Parts: sequence; C-alpha cells; structure tokens
Amino acid sequence: MISKILLVLGVIVLSLALRSFRNSVIHRLGTLGIFVASFLAGWLFTDNIIVGVLFALSWFALPWLEILTRVRALRLPAERTLTHCSPPPRNTFPGLHELTDEIEEQGFEHLSDSSWSWDDHRQFFRLFHNPKDRQQASICLVEQSDLAFYYVTVSCRDAKGNMWMTWNYPFSYGLKFLPQLKINRINGESGFDEILENHHMFIESQKIETEQLLLQTVEETEANIQSDLRDQIQHNIKLGLLKREGENSIRYSVRGMFFLWLQFVRDFVRFS
Repeated sequence: MISKILLVLGVIVLSLALRSFRNSVIHRLGTLGIFVASFLAGWLFTDNIIVGVLFALSWFALPWLEILTRVRALRLPAERTLTHCSPPPRNTFPGLHELTDEIEEQGFEHLSDSSWSWDDHRQFFRLFHNPKDRQQASICLVEQSDLAFYYVTVSCRDAKGNMWMTWNYPFSYGLKFLPQLKINRINGESGFDEILENHHMFIESQKIETEQLLLQTVEETEANIQSDLRDQIQHNIKLGLLKREGENSIRYSVRGMFFLWLQFVRDFVRFS
C-alpha cells in the first residue's frame, strides 16, 4: 500500500515540477501527468481500471460544480442599457490610464466611458475611435462577484452591418456570436500595438478597404454596442442557449449549460 501511495505522490510531484516550466510542451506533459496520477490513484487502490479511468475523467466534470451552483441560478437582464459613467477607481483598474495612453498614441481619440450593471455584475467600456482608419477601440472591464478581468478590442463595420473585431478576451466566450461578426482572437497578454497590427492584417486578409467602412460618431458607436448586445441575446435565445425568465430577465437553458461546459473544457485544454 505504501509503495502505491509513493508512486502516486511521485507522479504528482513530477507533474507539478513539469508544469513549472514555461515551455508549452513540457507544461502540457505536466498536465498529462496529473491525469495519469488520478488514473493511478483510482486503479491502484481499487484494482479496477474502469475506476481509474473515471478518476482521470473526473477533472472534466469539475466545471459542472460551477454551472449547477452559480450559473444555473444566474439571471441577467434581457435588455442591457448603457449609461455614461465615471471610470472605475485606480485600485479597481490600476492600468486603465496607462492603457488609455497606449491607445491614444496609436492615433485613437477617447470618445466616452459607459457601463451597464445588474446585481453583482458590471461591465465598463472606454470607447475610442480613429477617424482616419474608420476603426473603433475599446477597453472593457468585467466585474462579476469576486472575479474581475479586462480585455481590449479593435473593430470596424460596414454599412451592411458586417463587423470585424480583433480582441484579447482571455476565456472562451459564454455565448454564440452574431453571424455578421467576424472574430480575430489573439493572445491575452498582447499589448495594444500587437492587437492593432493583428487587426490590420485581419482586415487585409478579408480584403476590406477603408472606404467600405463606416465612420461613426460617439452616439452611433454607443448605439451600435447596445444594439449588438441586444441582438446577441436574441440570437442566443433563438439558438436555445438562453431562455426568458419573466419579462425582463434571461437565464441559461440546459442546452446553454452544456455549451458553457464545452467552453470550460476548451479553456482547460488551452490553459493546460
């Protein structure tokens, strides 16, 4: 029995050591070692290979704890109204001013600060535009219970409603995108200059000329964001990922919870 415990502990220690390396291949070997240790724990202590396999696969069931406890009870507004607001304090978003300077150095002008909130959810937007290239940029801070993160976007759209967006959103997105929205996702640690350069290459690959793009005012930019939020909700209701809860709120359906689980698994594999 002691030899079995030592074997499992040895594999765990080796796996954690491998995961401390920055090399992605070695890091992933460390993740694989965690699965092997879980399999060995189930197999060696029960003499049943099936139990070992179930132990290893149990890691993929962990997201359901979050889904069944928090997401299942989650209610969100069916209509998200943006309102002008003051920026979050420095202790909430310490890098906001530096990131703003970085964006403005690339020729973008600060348009406005807006947000929407619901219970313990809040999303802050700082909007920019570049009239010369007819592009918009935004800094988005998401606050949800004890979780907070930000991401940056660069986008443009044409008169037909098509939109192209490059962003460094750190997770797999929890809803389906609108069909007319084309997403170019890059590394979450990328600086704004990298995001902008990637967006230019993305637009070139789509064979989009500047003359085809809309030049939007502050009011139009804000109205488009709010319209996109509303249309995305409706799109996901039609797909069955969301369903209405009364007149003014929505929640994830069973199908939507399975979609979230797949997104969690995708992130688990990507970050492993």
